[in-house]
Amino acid sequence: MNIEHARTFLAVADTGSFVAAAERLHVTQSTVSARIRALEDQLGTRLFTRNKAGAALTAGGGRFLKHAAQMVRALERARHDVGLPGRFRARVVIGARFGLWEGLMMKWFANIQRTHPRVSFHSEIGFEPELMQALVDGRMDIGVMFTPQRRPMLELLPLLTEQLVLVSTEPTASMQPDGYIHVEWGPEFDNQFRAGFPEFPGHALSANIAWLGLQYLKFNGGSGYFPRRLVEHQIDSGALFPVPGAPVFELPAWIVIREDRNKALVDPMVQSLMAGLVAP
Repeated sequence: MNIEHARTFLAVADTGSFVAAAERLHVTQSTVSARIRALEDQLGTRLFTRNKAGAALTAGGGRFLKHAAQMVRALERARHDVGLPGRFRARVVIGARFGLWEGLMMKWFANIQRTHPRVSFHSEIGFEPELMQALVDGRMDIGVMFTPQRRPMLELLPLLTEQLVLVSTEPTASMQPDGYIHVEWGPEFDNQFRAGFPEFPGHALSANIAWLGLQYLKFNGGSGYFPRRLVEHQIDSGALFPVPGAPVFELPAWIVIREDRNKALVDPMVQSLMAGLVAP
């Protein structure tokens, strides 16, 4: 059985849509359809029912779900084991948003490298859809993100809550559309933003990571929402100023791990991350 067919099946099952699965896998919708048809021919049963809402698993598709996950996971484990140099006993893949790596997880990452000298580590930056798919596929062991989705075989652990504050390069600025850069923190932040600024006409400029937004403010001036921990030193130095009266938004961050993980290896790493970052 073609492993890419199994990956595609998992992507459709996870997103509930052939279109969304194609976008996630960076292939055409016709490729997704062809892979699912080939898989259905091999298994002798329909796996999805397509309707206006997207694609829903059939009874047979639901039964195949755990087998597809096990197949992909087994292949990834084999790749990890076969490709490891002799001095390493295991490989761990860790992924997170750029804003969570920055100033938050790097010290922890350096520590676990020192405390696990016989483990090969691979780190990645990604957004929630890519991180979730890598976890579903078994290509990633630990994911840290803002808005994970609950999926079979995955565990969600609360890590911390970011406070997003509106800052400006002007000390007396108010919330104005001109000069505001909208950082894409995800749907949860967007909902809070719309509720906090119901009359806002829409942003003319956006960025997908905080670093780009902060660089824009540095060179062009303006305002934007950023995690308090990332801008505290710039506020203290007078480079940025909190916008008076602007609402503060909260954005929970989560650790996502697989249920079938190597618990003896992964769990101490997760526990050390939580111990170092969870606020008392």
